[in-house]
Amino acid sequence: MKEVETIVDQTEISFPKLGWVFHIKRTAFTVFGLDIQWYGILITIGLLLALLYCFSKMKRFGIDSDRALDVAIVGIIGGLVGARLYYVAFRWDEYKGNLKEIFNTRGGGLAIYGGIIGALLFGLIACKIRKVKMLPMLDVTVLGFLIGQGIGRWGNFVNQEAFGTNTNSILGMTGGLIQSRIRRETSFLDGEMLAHGLDVSEKYMVHPCFLYESLWCILGFFLLSWYSKHRKYDGQLLLMYLTWYGAERFVVEGLRTDSLYVGSSNLRVSQLLSAIVCIASVVIQIVIFAKRRRDPEAFVLYASTEESRKLIEESRRKRMGMPPEDELHNDDDEELYEDILDDEDDDELPDADDEELADEEDTGAEKVPSEDEEDTEADTDKEEE
Repeated sequence: MKEVETIVDQTEISFPKLGWVFHIKRTAFTVFGLDIQWYGILITIGLLLALLYCFSKMKRFGIDSDRALDVAIVGIIGGLVGARLYYVAFRWDEYKGNLKEIFNTRGGGLAIYGGIIGALLFGLIACKIRKVKMLPMLDVTVLGFLIGQGIGRWGNFVNQEAFGTNTNSILGMTGGLIQSRIRRETSFLDGEMLAHGLDVSEKYMVHPCFLYESLWCILGFFLLSWYSKHRKYDGQLLLMYLTWYGAERFVVEGLRTDSLYVGSSNLRVSQLLSAIVCIASVVIQIVIFAKRRRDPEAFVLYASTEESRKLIEESRRKRMGMPPEDELHNDDDEELYEDILDDEDDDELPDADDEELADEEDTGAEKVPSEDEEDTEADTDKEEE
């Protein structure tokens, strides 16, 4: 591998083989003395785009968007809390001496898997409370996950983190902070890279792991978004997402130099979790496929049910200030409605004479006299005699 130039400027990021050089500060701007970081901005952009997309597709999944909004808010809070707690839990030695730093997330320190777990736990509780069907909600949610992950990963690019071991790839990168961190963590006994036996040097390019995951998530979004129109059962997109992301994360995590580890071992937490998630989701999909072949009617999409249609319609009427669908009309409207029906009934009923004439023409039978007519004819005959 060809050596790269030593970079002194900590804001410089370079892709040597592509000839690209960027100078990006972590801080985007300052408001009232508060530094606003690019990391937070990019995560926020990803979150907003995910929300916009998901809420535009709620009806496709049979979900009432008003109820889903409450679930989304709770899920976002759970995602942020989970992402931070997950990261802190596996780096406790860095935070146990300064607990205030746990709440400082402006410089990074959020774990994707923690965010997913937190969002799912909080979101499912909210689904239960707001009576939102869980599996359809999860199906549309994972599409939002892919958008958020695809965009949010670029926060790692600005922070010059989530990079991998050395590579000679055309996408190989380096940077001032990257080289500085590699030197620090491979030269000292307490360096994390040295402690876990990682063979990496600041003299060569490294894998842009953030880029691999970003592109994989964006591609996954387009594929799953297209397939959402053809899904066979609720929860299918969730399982496909777990397979898709789990497979990628297992591979890319093996390249990274900043992984979270199980204790003092060299077992990477996210790599282990990715393997379990990927394999389990594939097995579940195979089982469901077999069951669906035997009994396809047992797998009905919630969006096609009467319950879904009723909830969406009730929400629509509520937004428009209309009474619920099953609510009776007021007295004036009810009387008017009955008058209209009476008029329509009168127009449709034929006259008695017309009805008798029609019966004679259709049957060709003679008119049958009534009992009174028979008695009158009998009296007439007697008088004549």
